[in-house]
Amino acid sequence: MANLLDAVQWPAMVVTLLAAWLVASQAKRQRKLGFWFFILSNALWIVWALHAKAYALVILQFGLFALNVRGTRTNEPGH
Repeated sequence: MANLLDAVQWPAMVVTLLAAWLVASQAKRQRKLGFWFFILSNALWIVWALHAKAYALVILQFGLFALNVRGTRTNEPGH
């Protein structure tokens, strides 16, 4: 199980990069999808950081999660 948790950092990194790529898009749908991918990456990083006892990273991911939720909302029509 520890090896599986150690490996979570790699999909977390890939999802984070994909999210950044999508958020930089000029297409609104891709930007919104990017924020959802960022939220997924926040969850993956939290899982890994708890396993690694990297508590500052856990707190950072909660902060970034809040910003990503805001991003999904401000990407809606009328905002």
